[in-house]
Amino acid sequence: MEGTARPVTAGRYRTTIAPTVLALGTVSLITDVSSEMVTAVLPLYLVTGLGLSPLGFGLLDGVYNGFSAVVRLVGGHLADRGGGRHKWVAGAGYALSALCKPLLLVAHTLTPIGLVLAADRTGKGLRTAPRDALISLSSTPETRGRAFGVHRAMDTAGALLGPLAAFLILRATVDGYDAVFTVSFCVAVLGVLILLLFVPGGGRGDSTTEPLPGGRRGAGAAGPVPGGGRGAGAAGTRPTVWAAVGLLGRRDLRRITVCALLLGLATVSDSFVYLLLQRRLGVPDRWFALLPLGTAAAFLLLAVPLGRLADRWGRRRVFLAGHAALLLAYALLLTSWHGTALPYAVLALHGTFYAATDGVLMAVASDSVPEELRSSGLALVQTGQAGARFVCSLAFGAAWTLWGDRTALLASAGALAVCAAYALTLRPSREAVV
Repeated sequence: MEGTARPVTAGRYRTTIAPTVLALGTVSLITDVSSEMVTAVLPLYLVTGLGLSPLGFGLLDGVYNGFSAVVRLVGGHLADRGGGRHKWVAGAGYALSALCKPLLLVAHTLTPIGLVLAADRTGKGLRTAPRDALISLSSTPETRGRAFGVHRAMDTAGALLGPLAAFLILRATVDGYDAVFTVSFCVAVLGVLILLLFVPGGGRGDSTTEPLPGGRRGAGAAGPVPGGGRGAGAAGTRPTVWAAVGLLGRRDLRRITVCALLLGLATVSDSFVYLLLQRRLGVPDRWFALLPLGTAAAFLLLAVPLGRLADRWGRRRVFLAGHAALLLAYALLLTSWHGTALPYAVLALHGTFYAATDGVLMAVASDSVPEELRSSGLALVQTGQAGARFVCSLAFGAAWTLWGDRTALLASAGALAVCAAYALTLRPSREAVV
C-alpha cells in the first residue's frame, strides 16, 4: 500500500461508509433499544425489587457483562471456520438473546435470573466478533476508525432510545417490569429480521469487502498485515483453533490484548456507576432508568468524531485518552461535590470513555489480524476485555459489601491509574497507524 499512487476517485470512494456497515448499524440500533430497555431497569429491579445485596448484584452484573467472554472465541472461530459465515453466526447470537427476554418474566430468584442472563450474554458473545469482523472487512484500513465510529453511533442511538422507552413504559403501566421485558422481546425480534433481510452474507468474495474502483477490495486484502508472528495468520492460513490462538504470537495483537485486559480489570460496570450516582444525589427510583441516557448521548455525539480522530492522530492515543476520561469521572464521584452539574459531568465523561474506546479498540486490533482470521482475532481481544470486566464486577461488588461504595470506587480508580500507566509502556511497532 505504501508508495503507490491512487486515483482521486478511489480516494473519494474510501471516504464513504460501506452499505454493510450501515445495515449492521441499523440492526445494532434496534437491538440496543431492546437490550438497553432491560439494562436500564435491571439494577433497580434486582436491588430494590428483589432485594439483592451489592455482592449478589455484582455476581449477576459480572455474568451479564462478562459471561460472553467464554463464547466470543467460539463465535469468532465458527464465523471464520465456515468460510466466512459471519452473518449467520451473528444472526444466531442475536436470535438467542431475543429469546431470553421473555424468560425474565418467570425468573424471580438469583439462580434462574443468572441462567437467563448467562444465555443472553452467550448470544452477545456469539454475535459480537462476527459483526465486528464484517465491519472491518467492509472498510479500508485508512477509514476503519470512522466505520466503527459510525456503527457505534448508530448502536448508541438505540442505547439512547432504550432507557427512554423503559422509562415511559414504567410510568404508563401497572406491571412495569413485565411490560418492559415483553416490549424488549418484540423489538429484538425485529432486529433479527432486519439482519436476515438486509445484511449481506459473510463469505469471502461477496460483499463483506466492498469493492473499490478498479475491482480492488477495501479491507484486509491489500497485502500481509505487518508485525505478524511466524506461522499465525499468514495469507492463506486455515482458520483453525490453533491458528487463532497463534495470533497472540503477533507482537502488536498481544500487546493490544494485554492492554485491554489490564484496563478492563479496573473498569467499573455501567450499572454500578448509575447506582453510585443515584446514592450520591438521591435520585428517585422512577427516574433511575434515565441515567443511561447521559452516557448514551455523549457516546452518540462523539463516536464518529473520535473515530475520525483515531484514524488521523493515532488509535492507541485516543483509546488511552478515553480511559483518562473514565478516571476523571471516578474522581468526580469521589469528591464531596453535590452540585446539579455533577450527574451531567460524570455521564458525559462516561460516554466519552466509550466513544474513545469501544470501536477504536476493534479498529486497532483489525490492523494486526489477517482477513482469514479476522473474526477470531477480534474475539481474542474481546475475550480478554470481557473476562477482565467480569472479574472487576465481582471484586467491586464484594468490596462495596465489605467496605462501602466509596472505598470500593477509590480502589478501582487507583487500579485504573496504575493499569493505564503500564499500558503507556506497551507501545506498538507501528505507532503511525495505531
